[in-house]
Amino acid sequence: MSAKVKILTLLLAATTSALAQGTGAPAPSNKVGIVAIQAAIANSNEGKKELDTLQQRFSGKQTELKTLKDEVDNLTKQLQTQGDKLSEDERNNRVNALSSKQKILQRNGEDFQNEVQAAEQELINRLGAKMMVVLEKYATANGYGVILDVSNQQSAVLWANQGTNITQQLIDAYNAQSPSAPAAKPAGSSGAAANKPAGTATPAKQP
Repeated sequence: MSAKVKILTLLLAATTSALAQGTGAPAPSNKVGIVAIQAAIANSNEGKKELDTLQQRFSGKQTELKTLKDEVDNLTKQLQTQGDKLSEDERNNRVNALSSKQKILQRNGEDFQNEVQAAEQELINRLGAKMMVVLEKYATANGYGVILDVSNQQSAVLWANQGTNITQQLIDAYNAQSPSAPAAKPAGSSGAAANKPAGTATPAKQP
């Protein structure tokens, strides 16, 4: 290597080092964590409270749908067991009544499902925005370079060591930000983290 090239190489190395020190930016971290973000939202103190509220909100319609479904099931059973003993007019009347109730059940069931899904999505979006603020603070404070969401079963994460799952730690951090929240559980358990972890909230059961 010529003296001129050597000097240029040393100057370049020195300049690069000075620029890196001048920015004050930390070196990129290779630390990776995984989180079931929907489970974290649903199992936070606020999430549990909101989901209970949703359950109460839709419980009346859920009961109505169950009652209508029971009527459809009873009419179906009656036609199966008594159909050949009924007059043609009576049988036609029951068939028409069953068909009408089935259509109402299907329409009401679809409306109910859409309403529940819309309410769930609004809840996830609202609490999710707050959860992301907590996640960013937690990841930064603990030196994470990447956090992957494994809520979806179709997640690209095929396997992860249990120690990389920060779902419970994130729940604890979220609960701790609220003065009215009960004391957080010890962060000893990270929940399912090994083979393809997941966590999907199911706020309102549908009939």
